[in-house]
Amino acid sequence: MCHIQVFALCLTVLGSFATLFIAAKLIGHKQIAQLDFFDYITGITIGSIAAEMATELEEPWKPFAAILIYAGVTLLLSVVTNKFPRTRRYLYGSSTILMDRGKLYRANLKKAKLDLEEFLTMCRQQGYFDLTSIQTAIFEFNGRLTILPVSTQRPATPGDMNLCPEQELLFTELIMDGRILGSNLQRMGLDLTWLDKQLKQHGIHSAQDVLLAVCDRNRKLVIYENDDNERHTARCKK
Repeated sequence: MCHIQVFALCLTVLGSFATLFIAAKLIGHKQIAQLDFFDYITGITIGSIAAEMATELEEPWKPFAAILIYAGVTLLLSVVTNKFPRTRRYLYGSSTILMDRGKLYRANLKKAKLDLEEFLTMCRQQGYFDLTSIQTAIFEFNGRLTILPVSTQRPATPGDMNLCPEQELLFTELIMDGRILGSNLQRMGLDLTWLDKQLKQHGIHSAQDVLLAVCDRNRKLVIYENDDNERHTARCKK
């Protein structure tokens, strides 16, 4: 009898998984923003099952087993899509061109389950109030709109002006909320003596007076001091 119940539970869970997947496909990508279908399905389902598990006193193993099955199916699908990339199109969908070279594709808008007003809203949210400034608009499988502006509307780059600016480097936090991050300091090849010297050069006597201090690989140190008036001033030292 127990084996029959377990088998029935597996069928029920897999059936509900398939139902949620179909529902998500029917609703469209607009509802899931940056999540893919299975992240969306797994998130809402496991959350619901977990809430049920918290109140289930008689047979808590059932929701627990259901969570394991959902997690296992999601992991299996992840492995399949990584091993066979072509399956992504069928499972997650593909990007859709909504506009190209001044032409709107009504059929693709319908396929993406978007109407013109929604499309215009998404364009305005990215700062495009004039459609003539858009070269190509692509509706991605994660529900976001990617826009390529026409060449005369895109921002100028240093390359356009034959400039070669110095490459910016990532900053590492050395002090946060008055606390020295020793591991970060060591990873940068620096020590407390160097840091104390830099602080004194900035007129700062203690790390506790610093809200945030960051440093790049060129030892360019930027300090944001604590301010009693809730204003943070930045000092830069290279």
